[in-house]
Amino acid sequence: MIGQVPPSRHARRGGGGGKRRNIIIAAIAVVVVAIAAVVVVVVRSGGNANTTGFVPSGSSPEQDAQQTTTAFLQAWQTGDLNQAARYTDQPGVAQAALVNYRKYLHLSKLTGTAPSATPVSGGGTRESVTFGVNATVADADGTGALHGTWSYHSKLTAYAKPNSNLWYIAWAPDVLAPNLTKSTHLAAVKVAPQVAQVSDTSGKDITTYQDAGLTKLASLLGQQAPPGRGTPGLNVEIQSAAGKAVENSQAAIIAPNNIPNLTTTIDPTAEAAAQAAVTMHKGSSIVVIQPSTGKILAIANNAGFNNFALTAKVAPGSTMKIITSAALISSGVLTASSAVACPSAYTVQGITYHNDNNETLPAGTPFVTDFAQSCNNAFSVQWPHLSGGGLARAAKKYFGLNQPWNIGIPGVSGSYFNAPASASGSELAQEAFGEGQLTASPLAMASVAATVSTGTFKQPILLPGTKQLTATPLPASTVDQLKQMMQAVVTSGTAAGVGFGPGVYAKTGTADIQGQEQPNSWLVAFKPDKDVAVACLVVNAGYGAQFAGPEAKAFLDRY
Repeated sequence: MIGQVPPSRHARRGGGGGKRRNIIIAAIAVVVVAIAAVVVVVVRSGGNANTTGFVPSGSSPEQDAQQTTTAFLQAWQTGDLNQAARYTDQPGVAQAALVNYRKYLHLSKLTGTAPSATPVSGGGTRESVTFGVNATVADADGTGALHGTWSYHSKLTAYAKPNSNLWYIAWAPDVLAPNLTKSTHLAAVKVAPQVAQVSDTSGKDITTYQDAGLTKLASLLGQQAPPGRGTPGLNVEIQSAAGKAVENSQAAIIAPNNIPNLTTTIDPTAEAAAQAAVTMHKGSSIVVIQPSTGKILAIANNAGFNNFALTAKVAPGSTMKIITSAALISSGVLTASSAVACPSAYTVQGITYHNDNNETLPAGTPFVTDFAQSCNNAFSVQWPHLSGGGLARAAKKYFGLNQPWNIGIPGVSGSYFNAPASASGSELAQEAFGEGQLTASPLAMASVAATVSTGTFKQPILLPGTKQLTATPLPASTVDQLKQMMQAVVTSGTAAGVGFGPGVYAKTGTADIQGQEQPNSWLVAFKPDKDVAVACLVVNAGYGAQFAGPEAKAFLDRY
């Protein structure tokens, strides 16, 4: 340990409130953006570029050591790194280190302060020399870089060569700065402004909800302010050869302008209602979206430390039939009133799919009824109409899925839904009713419901002002028919027993998971008069109408 940074505003990080060790430089006098250097007087009697070492003219070993060090500093600050290196006893190694110092600090100016010397015991004429350095560094070269002046002290050993008038600097990596080694170098790096608190729309810290998802999001948002918020700072740090920062090696050159509070789209009323709803079952997660804007109003999990609301990658079950229906209706294959039989079993490529409890719906059954009763094989038989990537294409074209979303966390994007474009045959038949290689999160499926509500995809965002991806609006006729079908789910279909009441449009989902005791329970719904859409997932539970349905209703009743 070299020492501590003297107390100053540059030694603090906004919002942290704690102390931080800095192991680069001991006795940093002051860190300022500009500093005047002490003039170094150089005795030039040894300045022959074809030789090594230095011939001082002092009247004592201390003066000789000071002159030798001053000559080294003078060559270093004028950029004559070859000559500076030749004052050491390892010119090749020293020059490489000096080049790295200039390169990784993006050095534009360096001045040295007058050295002081004290004898070193142990035989021979050796002096320990302490000197100061003022280095103007930047996070990059060129215009637009962040510049600051780093002031510190370092130490070296100068010695007289036996039976000679030459003096040398005993080369070691830490001559340039304390704690440097053969495998490390210094670097100037930009420090992003941090966020002290992440809040809901009322100003309440979202970590106080004690939800795994919100706590994780607060942590991510706290690490780096969004673009345009706050101003960055500048640090000098020790890095490994691979460019990884050495722990506790940062010296603050310019402190960042941190953000005291960052307001998200989380709505306290919606969040409270969602939190209450997920208490009904373990393994529950809910996401709530405002369809008109894409704002994420609530994220709630009752799954221990798991944030299934955003991170779940599981089959969406029959909630996928919304996308399948949109693909079929928008392409003119079917309408809500088309007659579509639902056979109890359907075989494709040697694989047979059976409806739940071998239910069947006869020829002449309106497609809206197939949808409302969630009869799988009415959808699996449609796979030829979805081939060539048609299902995946509809998911992206109209619902904005199958691509990464940035919901507002700087530098972080994620794909919350995946439908492989290569699916065909038996795989595609299975995906048509929501299983197979499909994966989805409640965030994605809440967005699907929200898209039907308004007819236009609004990418979900957690941070106001976040740039949103766009998608092709659903054809008006398709929207009308999807609403008719989702309303039938509530009035006469699989969710009729949930008791949603008028004005709610929904779709249940039950996804069998291999190796899991019970299926995953899904339900998505929207209520236009409240401008709200919700998706609920209860893992390893049972039918969508029995577990996810009541939770979604509990949310809508409270919101």
